[in-house]
Amino acid sequence: MKILHFADLHLGVETYGRTDTATGLSTRLLDSLASLDKVVDYAIENSVDLVIFCGDAYKTREPTQTQQREFAKRISRLSAADIPIFLLVGNHDLPNAVGRATSTEIFDTLSVKNVYVSNRPDIFKIPTRGGTVQVASLPWLTRRVLGSREETKNLDFEQMREKLQQTLAGAIEHHISKLDPALPAILAAHVWVTGARVGTEKQMTIGQEHELLLSNVTNPIFDYIALGHIHRHQVLSESPPVVYAGSLSRLDFSDENDEKGFYLVEIGAEKVGGQRPASFEFHPVAGRRFLSIEVSLAAEDADPTATVLKAISAQAKKLKEAIVRLNITLPAELEGQLRDTDIREALEGAHFATVARETVREVRLRLGQFTAEEITPLDALQKYLETKKTPPARARVLMEYGERLIRGDTEN
Repeated sequence: MKILHFADLHLGVETYGRTDTATGLSTRLLDSLASLDKVVDYAIENSVDLVIFCGDAYKTREPTQTQQREFAKRISRLSAADIPIFLLVGNHDLPNAVGRATSTEIFDTLSVKNVYVSNRPDIFKIPTRGGTVQVASLPWLTRRVLGSREETKNLDFEQMREKLQQTLAGAIEHHISKLDPALPAILAAHVWVTGARVGTEKQMTIGQEHELLLSNVTNPIFDYIALGHIHRHQVLSESPPVVYAGSLSRLDFSDENDEKGFYLVEIGAEKVGGQRPASFEFHPVAGRRFLSIEVSLAAEDADPTATVLKAISAQAKKLKEAIVRLNITLPAELEGQLRDTDIREALEGAHFATVARETVREVRLRLGQFTAEEITPLDALQKYLETKKTPPARARVLMEYGERLIRGDTEN
């Protein structure tokens, strides 16, 4: 059985984009759709048995009609190819209020063939060309799952988080008790598992979220644990496999050095030593590059613009059609000496470019509680003599002469 696992699409991220003249859409939306097309193409061309998406289809909880249309087009292609797709609800897919639909619930409402949507913990038995597979789901949970407001209103943040963790772990234990050991089983979860290395989502106050221990998910009854929510692809356990697919494309500069893509999972038909053999391989998806160029200028630089242009030229191959940020650190005396037009022209090959300057100003030495500008000449002389450890008798004489000079008294 071949299963394709991907997550965290975040359609609607339009930062660093522009309007595409041919379609009228954001180029960043087109980037995400191009990556999704590669996933769909691969699944169809390689006769994948099941596609599992582990949450966060959109950037916001209320995606535009255009974003929903474009996502539905790709899901429809999989459905038409008779490839089941399992859609897990992530935190970005949840509505803002009780009673509102999730952003992917429409597929359930319309009973779209081969599409399974999970917005609450459940077990799905999905028929595929390779046989039936069980998918135990763990979508993103909110405090609403803990019960009424009366039951939770007096809990502080830590107590609330602990309660959610207990609920998550309890949901998994409940799934385990209901699984059929004769069928392959997958746990699909949108959750933060302790020990995962974070990526873009660290900008989303992930440190304040509930989490699961790795031991909560590594039950051998699961042949594969497919995870979403963390944007950096990684393997937390080999047996059974506990895998974050990561975000499908780069979302900001936090992802600059991360490879993006999906996992192809193959699960054996028969158990060996009590567990089905499972292999998994990461397949990179080429997407829009992010590139940072750092330039630090020295005060003695005779042509600071030439230095910046040289640094840009060194990245010429990577710069083409990339999202670029140029960070220039320069001393205050070079302000006004950079030729902005020349720098902008050198960055024209980029898809999107930003230029940031950090001016380093000289910090004046403080003499005691005063700066050199604030201290009087006589006090400055006294501080100087103290730092030189001048003997007291000689210091008194020098201070007397210093005071006379400062006052202009030249007698004797």
